[in-house]
Amino acid sequence: MTEQQLLARIKEMTLKEKVAQLLQLAGPFFEGADGQITGPMASMGITGEMTAHAGSVLGVAGAGQVKAVQDAHLRGRPEAIPLLFMADVVHGYRTIFPVPLATGCSWDMELAEKSAEIAAREAAVSGVHVTFAPMVDLVRDPRWGRVMESTGEDPYLNGEYARAFVRGFQGADLTGDKERVAACVKHFAAYGAGEGGRDYNTVDMSERQLREQYLPAYKAALEEGCEMVMTSFNTVDGIPASGNKRLMRDLLRGEWNFDGVLISDWGAVKELIPHGTAADEAEAARRAIEAGVDIEMMTACYVHHLPALVASSEVDEALIDEGVLRILRLKQKLGLFDDPYRGADEEREREVVLCAEHRSAARELAQKSCVLLKNEGVLPLKPDRSIALIGPFAKSGDILGPWSWLGSQDEAVPLYDGLAAHADPSRITVAEGCGIESGTPEQTAAALEAARGADVIVLALGEHSGMSGEACSRGDIRLPDAQLRLVAELRALGKPMAAVLFNGRPLDLHGLIDQTDAVLEAWFPGTEGGAAIADLLFGRVNPSGRLSMSFPHSVGQVPVYYNHFNTGRPKDALDAQEHYVSKYLDIPNEPLLPFGFGLSYTTFTYDTPTLDSASMTAEQPLTVRVNLANTGETAGEEVVQLYIRDMAGEVVRPVKELKAYRKLFLKPGEKAEVRFDLTEEQLRYHHSDLSFASDPGEFAVFVGPNSRDTAELRFRLTK
Repeated sequence: MTEQQLLARIKEMTLKEKVAQLLQLAGPFFEGADGQITGPMASMGITGEMTAHAGSVLGVAGAGQVKAVQDAHLRGRPEAIPLLFMADVVHGYRTIFPVPLATGCSWDMELAEKSAEIAAREAAVSGVHVTFAPMVDLVRDPRWGRVMESTGEDPYLNGEYARAFVRGFQGADLTGDKERVAACVKHFAAYGAGEGGRDYNTVDMSERQLREQYLPAYKAALEEGCEMVMTSFNTVDGIPASGNKRLMRDLLRGEWNFDGVLISDWGAVKELIPHGTAADEAEAARRAIEAGVDIEMMTACYVHHLPALVASSEVDEALIDEGVLRILRLKQKLGLFDDPYRGADEEREREVVLCAEHRSAARELAQKSCVLLKNEGVLPLKPDRSIALIGPFAKSGDILGPWSWLGSQDEAVPLYDGLAAHADPSRITVAEGCGIESGTPEQTAAALEAARGADVIVLALGEHSGMSGEACSRGDIRLPDAQLRLVAELRALGKPMAAVLFNGRPLDLHGLIDQTDAVLEAWFPGTEGGAAIADLLFGRVNPSGRLSMSFPHSVGQVPVYYNHFNTGRPKDALDAQEHYVSKYLDIPNEPLLPFGFGLSYTTFTYDTPTLDSASMTAEQPLTVRVNLANTGETAGEEVVQLYIRDMAGEVVRPVKELKAYRKLFLKPGEKAEVRFDLTEEQLRYHHSDLSFASDPGEFAVFVGPNSRDTAELRFRLTK
C-alpha cells in the first residue's frame, strides 16, 4: 500500500476500529492460540469486537500457531487488518545466546550482531514480526535484576551494542528479507537508574545527566533504523514515561525525529494511576495518547475510554489517526498486507531452529563472553588430572538465564557434559554440595569425599535464573550462604580450586574470590554454555572477555562505576588530608574489579603510549599509538582501551570516559601497533545550558587493558 492508500484505509475505519488498532493483547485472547484467559486478563473487559479489531498480539510463536491465529483473525473479513506478532526475543529464540550483560563482556560487535541475526531468523520463520529488544538501559546498580538484560555501565559501549543488535535483527532490507524482524529499543528512558536498584522504582536526575549518560544508546539504536521504541515503567523528571509528553513528543519525536511506533511496556498506561499522575483510566488514556504512545500493551484504557474522550473533545481524533498510521506503516514495511504470514514456514522452522550452525555460534559467543577474574596457576586444567566437580550447577541446565522464553534447559549443555567431552568421564566425580540457597550435612559430606579423592576442585556456583531478571532485585548480592559455607569447607582441604560462576549480575565476591585459586565468570551463558566453559577451562580457547560492568567491593558502594565524577576533596589528591576526604571508613572507594577488567592465559605488555602532537584542533585530530606484545606462551586476544578526561570543563566531567577500543589477536611473541585517531568531536559534552560542544583546554588520555590500569598522557585542545 502507498501512503495515500494507508490514509484512505484509516478514513474508512470507525473510531472504535481505529482505537482497537492501538490495543495489544496476549495470545490467549485470540482464537487459534494456546492458553486461557485467567487472572487479571479476565478482568480487563475485552470484548469480542475489541479482539477482532486489535492491532497486535504478544507472546505467540510457532509457524503453525501464528498462521492459525492470523487465519482466524482475517477469516471472512475482507476489511480486517493483519495482526502484528511481537515477542521477547532478547538473547535468542530457541538457540539461547549468553545474556546481554555477558555479550557486553565480549567487546565483539560482529558476534553480537550475528547473535541477533540468528535470533531473528529463528523467530521470523516461527512467525514473529517484532522483538522487544535490544534493551540498552545504562546500568550502574547490580542490585537491579535487569542488569542482565543490558550490556553494561558505559554509554559509548552500550551505543555500539545497540547498533549491532539492531543491524542483526533488522538487516539491510527489512521489507525484503523475511528472515529478519523489526527491533524495539527499550526502555525509554533511564529505566536502569531506579532508586535503590529496585525494579519499577523512581528515577530522578538532571536533564544534563540524562542526555550525557542515559540517552546516547537509545539514540544510537534509532540512528541505526530501529523501528520501534518501548516506554519505561519509571518516572522521568517526575512524570511516568508512558504519560511523559515532553520526553516522548518533544524529545523523541520532535528533537530526534522518530516517526516509528511507540509502545508502552506491559500495563504501563494504567500504571499512571498508582504513579499518581492520573485519577482514573480515562485520564491515563488521555495522558498516554497525548504523549504519543501508539500501542497500549495489556491494559484497556484506550479501548474503554478514547472514543468517549474524542466525543467530548477532550482528545483530538487526529492523535489516534497518527498512531494508527504509524502502526499501519510498520505492517506495510513488513509486507503484511500482501503476506499476512510473513516468513512463517513450518518446514523452514524445522530446518533452522536450534540447528548445528546456530548452536556453534552460541558456543563461540559464550566463549568470548566469559571473564577470567582470577587465576593463580590452576587454569587451564590438565586432562590427565582427576576433577571433583562440585556445586548446584554441576549438572544443571539452568544456565540459559532470564528472558530465554522458548529455550529449553533440556537442550542446554551442562558443565559436566562439557568437561566430559574434554577429559575421561571416569576421572570426573560429581557432587552437588548444596542447593542454590540451602544445603544439608549429607550434601556437604558427599562433596568433601569427592574432593579428597581429586587432584583439583571445580566449583559450579551462582544464582538460579529466578534470582535475576525483571522484578528480581536483591539487597544482598553475595552468593547465598549455603554456597559460601561449602566453599569454606572445601578450602580447608588445601586442594587447588577453581570456581565457575553462573549469574545475571555483578556479585560481591567476598568469601569466594579470596577462598579460591581461580574464578571464571560465566554469567548465564546460554544453550552451549557447558561446552564453551569447558573449552576455556581446558585451554582449548583462551579467555578474552572483559567486564562491561564493575564488580563492587561490597553492596555499600553501590552504585559504583568507573566514569564517576571527582569531588572537591578526592581521596587520592596529593595534598588531601587523611580524614576529611570523600571516602568510606571501612571499605575502599574503588570497585573490587573495574570496568574493562579480564585476565588471559597469556600476558600482554604495553609500551609507553605516544601522541603525535601535544595539541589538537577541530580540523586536526590527534593520533595515539601504543605498541602491544604477547609476551606469554599462548595465543590470545587483548582489548586495548582508550579513555579521556577533560581536566577543566564548564561542568564537572568524569574522571575517565571510554572513547575507543581495539580487540587484537596475537600469537606468542607477536607484536602490533595499535592506533587511535582522537577527534575534537569525541571531546564534546553537554554543558549546563544543554549545548553540546567541546571546551579548549587540557585533556588527559589513558591507554590500557582496563579502566584502572592505564598509562596517562596530556594534550591541549585549541581553537
